[in-house]
Amino acid sequence: MPGWQPGDPVGHRRFAELGALPLEWSAEPLPEVRIAYETWGELSPARDNAVLILHALTGDSHVVGETGPGHPSPGWWGTLVGPGGWIDTNRWFVVAPNILGGCQGTTGPGAAAPDGRPWGSRFPQLTTRDQVAAEIALADRLGIDQWALIVGGSAGGMRAVEWAATVPDRVSRLMLLATTAAASADQIAWCHAQIRAITSDPGWVGGDYERSREPDPVAGLEVARQIAHITYRSADELAVRFGRGDQVGESVADGGRYAVQSYLDHHGRKLARRFDAGSYVTLTQAMNSHDVGRDRGGVEAALGRVTARTIVAGIDSDRLYPLEQSVQLAAGIPTCGPLRVISSAHGHDGFLIEVDAVGRIVAELLSS
Repeated sequence: MPGWQPGDPVGHRRFAELGALPLEWSAEPLPEVRIAYETWGELSPARDNAVLILHALTGDSHVVGETGPGHPSPGWWGTLVGPGGWIDTNRWFVVAPNILGGCQGTTGPGAAAPDGRPWGSRFPQLTTRDQVAAEIALADRLGIDQWALIVGGSAGGMRAVEWAATVPDRVSRLMLLATTAAASADQIAWCHAQIRAITSDPGWVGGDYERSREPDPVAGLEVARQIAHITYRSADELAVRFGRGDQVGESVADGGRYAVQSYLDHHGRKLARRFDAGSYVTLTQAMNSHDVGRDRGGVEAALGRVTARTIVAGIDSDRLYPLEQSVQLAAGIPTCGPLRVISSAHGHDGFLIEVDAVGRIVAELLSS
């Protein structure tokens, strides 16, 4: 199974055993919850210099660092974190947890249930609030009463705004990047197609592929990633990079691929080598659940609860989390400054690619 498993090299991960976690939409708590996380820098004696970084759908705790045992991929946010970096670890203590439901050391569908078998189809449905509840429990375990900053992009931004609305007094500063207050019908629709790609794979067998003779649902996961990746990039970028050209060494006239098809095939295979299909389904469903206003009187009322000094930033070419969703966040949070717009040709993935633009905003927020 792709993803981290007990017995694999630990790398830079640390682990927190959190016990049972009550769930929003389940009558039964999730037992024996484990959170994997990484840290950089040192926590101050006053415990007032902690920064929480929340990753997106297929990210993990390895925000920055090289590949190596336990870390098949390099850090996903480049130079953002480190000594002298935009988040200077000579001053700040940075924590990055792997999301609840994930597959990089945190409890998820591929992890062992109390009976020793993988959770598989028995794993409960999670919401964004459940994932934040696990992160709150981790903060309690680390003795962090208030984060100096929480920063999250995309699905990480969903959790960041939930943090600020759920426990306002525990968030001093907040950066929301290329995200939304609630998943839209359009976003749920794109997610549905991805989930169906995986669950329609014969190897899915209801989510219990670890106990099946069928191969893992790799093909379905590859297609899901291809669908997602189209939404992560802009139409203009794809046109400029690929146009209608044939893939090098292939001819469309002879049954070969267009270059853009080869590009999507590559990203599908790349994800399938490192990510678990069950986690992809669980996390995508959790993203669909996201609505900061649920049971709080609506989005406007929920955003009004936020007391953190806030900056919201959107990507001008983002067609998955369009700028109007960032406008709603910035307008609804009483302590938010003007919306920042990051110019990028790369679409939604601009929040990962335009590291210096993101870093300047983060550094400004931390200096306030």
